[in-house]
Amino acid sequence: MAEELQPVFSIERLYVKDLSLEVPNAPQIFLENGEPEVDMRVSTSSSQLEAGFYGVDVTVTVTAKLGADRTMFLNEVTQSGIFRLENIPEEDVQMLLGVACPNILFPYAREAISSTVTRAGFPPVLLAPINFEAIYQQQQEGNA
Repeated sequence: MAEELQPVFSIERLYVKDLSLEVPNAPQIFLENGEPEVDMRVSTSSSQLEAGFYGVDVTVTVTAKLGADRTMFLNEVTQSGIFRLENIPEEDVQMLLGVACPNILFPYAREAISSTVTRAGFPPVLLAPINFEAIYQQQQEGNA
């Protein structure tokens, strides 16, 4: 009798892989008034580390500018995780790596951005949640 192997999805490790902050126009930028234009970019990537173990990265870049040419700050974080996925069909593995893992990592990246920006002397940046499922679906349609 063959036993059905149970699927495994677990978080092995969460960590900050890269964190940077630039305030190129300090200290003068702190004396300027105005509402900054904030731009956020998010990217994800994943790779198999060894059998059953995958690394997933979520990189968030936030840039705040006053006008077109006065950068207040540029903050980037790559929040990473090692995930164990076993006994899961390949099409489901790709969905977990593209949706579930980034959903786990993003709140940590969001907190790192807010904390770093606050430590730099600016009001916290509160990033809205991201629909990684919609991003994954767009990527799949683009690859089809």
